[in-house]
Amino acid sequence: MTQAAAARIDRDLAIVGAGPVGLYAAYYAGFRGLSTVIIDSLPEPGGQVSAMYPEKAIYDIAGFPQVRGRDLVAGLMEQGARFSPTYALAQRAQSLRRDDDGNIEISTDAGMLIRVRAVVISGGIGTFTPRPLPAGEDWVGRGLHFFVPALDAHAGQDVVIAGGGDSACDWALSLEPIAGSVTLVHRRAAFRAHAHTVEQVHGSSVRVITDAQVTKLLGADTLEAVEVTAKSGEYATLPAQAVIAALGFTANLGPIREWGIDIVGNRYIPVDTTMATNVAGVFAAGDITDYRGKVRLIAVGFGEAATAVNNAAVLINPDEQLFPGHSSESLLIAG
Repeated sequence: MTQAAAARIDRDLAIVGAGPVGLYAAYYAGFRGLSTVIIDSLPEPGGQVSAMYPEKAIYDIAGFPQVRGRDLVAGLMEQGARFSPTYALAQRAQSLRRDDDGNIEISTDAGMLIRVRAVVISGGIGTFTPRPLPAGEDWVGRGLHFFVPALDAHAGQDVVIAGGGDSACDWALSLEPIAGSVTLVHRRAAFRAHAHTVEQVHGSSVRVITDAQVTKLLGADTLEAVEVTAKSGEYATLPAQAVIAALGFTANLGPIREWGIDIVGNRYIPVDTTMATNVAGVFAAGDITDYRGKVRLIAVGFGEAATAVNNAAVLINPDEQLFPGHSSESLLIAG
């Protein structure tokens, strides 16, 4: 992986967002002969998948009965590596303007200036921030976690998970065979997670406490126990060396709002059939896009990325064909 170091970069295409869809767009841009820079505010590629669900199995990627999030990201990076995309990580795309020659200039909050001919926005839901656990304000880094980047980090621990969505239930099931004990605490009786997943949790050794909240974290330098309080007012103290607050997150498109791009529903970018936005030269793909019949799946995003890049390629070089031919034929010839 080539990390950008220069203060100014000139490429054909900028991809804003290094999640799975952005990584596939980088591969496809390379296949089309375009030089590419990928910008992301996170310090490593993979977007939400790397930050939040690296150990989670994904079941709707074509050709894979199941694939872990981190393995999917690794495969996408390997796929694109042959074309040497440049990564501009741990920095946010701040402003977008056109220079006198009609090129698009993107400035980042790290002071980098990126000049390109076209842009693909694949920022998923934008910048995301975990919802805080009110009782855990002073415990981040001392036992309170918002994600589970590595299951083995919790081997043998007593783990308490706060939340009732898919992430909370998935992590409970994933940690059950590894942790010393797993307790799932949800403030309601009904869960938001898929019914089948909830059934699996109830059928496992995970202790489930509903109509209750984690109200206090206890310990000296590191976490030793938590206090769980029920709606009735009764409370119990449970041993815990780790609390995972899976309470969801808030999303923000950030500076993209100031780029002159139409935005609907406060978070989505409408596109046409070419994946073009209302701003010339700026395309979008993945969960951030919106159109009639839109289905927000990684699998759908891959197809949108190919559509966006192929149309960007023609915009950059009008002599190019929209359909590039089949990759099996082209790569065979190139090899």
